[in-house]
Amino acid sequence: MNSFLSRTSSWVLALLLAVAAPALAQNTASVTKNGVAPGGAAAATPAAAAAPAGAPGAGGGDAAAIAAGDALFKNNCAQCHAVKDKVVGPALGGITKRRSISWIIPWVHNSSKVIASGDEYAVKLYNDNGKQQMPAFPQFSDKEITSIVAWVTSQETAASPTAATGGTTAENAGAADGQDAAGASKYTDVLLIVLVVVLIVLVVTLAIIANLMKDVLQGRKDLDGRDVEVLNQRFDWTKLYHSTVLRGIVGTVFALVLLYEGVQSVMAVGLTQGYQPTQPIAFSHKIHAGENQINCAYCHTSVYKSKSANIPSANICMNCHSQIKTESPEIKKIYRAIERKQPIQWVRIHNLPDLAYFNHSQHTQVGGIQCQTCHGPIQNMDVVYQYSALTMGWCINCHRETPLNTKGNGYYDNLVKLHDKSNNAVPFTVSSNGGTECSKCHY
Repeated sequence: MNSFLSRTSSWVLALLLAVAAPALAQNTASVTKNGVAPGGAAAATPAAAAAPAGAPGAGGGDAAAIAAGDALFKNNCAQCHAVKDKVVGPALGGITKRRSISWIIPWVHNSSKVIASGDEYAVKLYNDNGKQQMPAFPQFSDKEITSIVAWVTSQETAASPTAATGGTTAENAGAADGQDAAGASKYTDVLLIVLVVVLIVLVVTLAIIANLMKDVLQGRKDLDGRDVEVLNQRFDWTKLYHSTVLRGIVGTVFALVLLYEGVQSVMAVGLTQGYQPTQPIAFSHKIHAGENQINCAYCHTSVYKSKSANIPSANICMNCHSQIKTESPEIKKIYRAIERKQPIQWVRIHNLPDLAYFNHSQHTQVGGIQCQTCHGPIQNMDVVYQYSALTMGWCINCHRETPLNTKGNGYYDNLVKLHDKSNNAVPFTVSSNGGTECSKCHY
């Protein structure tokens, strides 16, 4: 019998290794193929070794100016312009060949004034683009406009990394890494499924072995009375039902579950996490903020400078939709609101109680908090919903965990010194600056 059990165990182990080995080998090959050795070290590749460092200021211009122009363009211009494609306005590629910087600066400051002056090129540009009026940007300095032009020029002349080096671009490399990660995850899932199946087979095999052993023993005539009694014994399930200990355990667990559910229900009173109302116009943040990468501040104009982030007015929508998808049934609702001189009745989603003070600009402008920190993956939402709990505990935890950015701000110098003197191992958080005091949020 021992020999039989040994052979059966060996067979099960061999089956397990035979089934799992191909998945493990394939997973290892996938990881090694992408330059990562089984030990975790990145394998050197010729493309990586030959990749040149990016030249600052590529495209003709100072690197700092180009970086500043990039930010200004994305926040103010990308909604209507692209470098190589026409959006609402014309493509900006080659603008320095068509117009001088001395012409571009007054045009950006006030295009209407340039058109009214009778400038031939400005009038033609206005007529060729459906007489769509470009918004004025008087707040831009000459230096800022020049930096935008420098960024546009850098995008025109930037060489393709693939063409220049014959290697893989960072974007393609990232895509490859994502595919490899997905592949590794797939093989891991397959391996887990295989292990579960093998365990089930093992349990079934052991049950069959037990029945076979029982049948063999029952056929033997040399068993004494004690052996026969052990062989024929049955488990009495009624003992479990009548067990006082088991009843006590089940009753205690049941009472704790009821108590937990009751406390959770009471704690959830007034919470609206997941709230997703139907809006009067089917506006998709996924299309606007995600696919078209429109900056949040373009529509929510007060997000960095006001206590609350405003809901966009209809005229902001018209900056684009006077030319784009004008026949859409949803866009026509905006036209009707403008014709009737009535605001669009958007349904508020994120709403804090009146007893709590919250300043939006203090978090976005001063604290540098990203929109997704509180609003979740807003760029992926077709219909916006309340992502975070927005409870007092949720806010306090954030204040306790978020380090305060004090660099370059002399106001905090002494506070940071005193804090580090007594709490050197603990970072200087919002809570360290009094961010959890009741009077900070409650009047």
